[in-house]
Amino acid sequence: MIVVMKSHADLTDRDAVLARLAENNLKGHLSEGEERIVIGVVGAKIPAGLEEQLQSMSGVQTTLRITRPYKLAGREFQQHNTVIRVGDLEIGGGTPVVMAGPCSVESAEQLLSTAHAVKAAGANILRGGAFKPRTSPYAFRGLGEEGLKILAQAREETGLPIITEALNTRDVELVARYTDIIQLGARNMQNFALLEEAGQTGKPIMVKRGPSATVEEWLLAAEYILATGNRNVILCERGIRTYETATRNTLDLNAVAVAKRRTHLPVIADPSHGTGKWYLVAPMALAGLAAGADGLMIEVHHDPDRASSDGPQSLNHLNFAQLMQQVRRLIAALDPELAVA
Repeated sequence: MIVVMKSHADLTDRDAVLARLAENNLKGHLSEGEERIVIGVVGAKIPAGLEEQLQSMSGVQTTLRITRPYKLAGREFQQHNTVIRVGDLEIGGGTPVVMAGPCSVESAEQLLSTAHAVKAAGANILRGGAFKPRTSPYAFRGLGEEGLKILAQAREETGLPIITEALNTRDVELVARYTDIIQLGARNMQNFALLEEAGQTGKPIMVKRGPSATVEEWLLAAEYILATGNRNVILCERGIRTYETATRNTLDLNAVAVAKRRTHLPVIADPSHGTGKWYLVAPMALAGLAAGADGLMIEVHHDPDRASSDGPQSLNHLNFAQLMQQVRRLIAALDPELAVA
């Protein structure tokens, strides 16, 4: 349920509504738009008669039932797009952002080389995994805190904010200490304890869609973070598992368009994991932006053939620079006001 306040409602009116919700073991989340203030009501069960009580309170215009299981993530709760600020950068503000870098941090030389290359090509955020979830326990699983230190060094040298993954609850505090955005990977989309732990840091959190998850399940994962009071949630479509074997996954651009309609949260497209083929990354990256994505996540490596993980889907520095030229031309075609040299 949402409670829509009158335009002239004051703080006393809003606090009275929040207090009434608390009396009924419910929590109220404020969303202040240009034309209306909405209180999203979340909790196990709304008691009989509460809706009528709220409607009679001072400053309340109306109450509306939300039929979707996710409340805070839905457009019903917040009609305007959420814009997440990371330093001077805006995610979801209308100008697409590009997150780029290697799958894994392998060494300082490797990461710094790619960090400077993606910055020169126009990337906005540096990605790189210090902790890596791998199908085999014998595969390279990251450098841990040493990888985080290398990422921080790259941020200092390039000025790029960084995004990296937290794999479990015990890593969250450590990762949050170093990174600007915490990534929660596809395998952890329904690790509810991890979602809540990450949300409580207050850091921006990017939730990747699970390989078998529906859009509704994906948005409910975001709801776990939003329910902690952290509004800085980013969604990432990274491909789903289908019967198709020509690509690693099937990049679901339907989901990008559906998510943009159903939620106010920014949506990022990841064509690297979505295809698993480096030569498919550029066309699907452009398609993702055309479908309405707020940005891209691209894997880039200075020598993909020797990468410790995900080499076949990584662009080299030259290919990434060429893709960024295409991205700028597409952005200019989609919205001439965003055209840049």
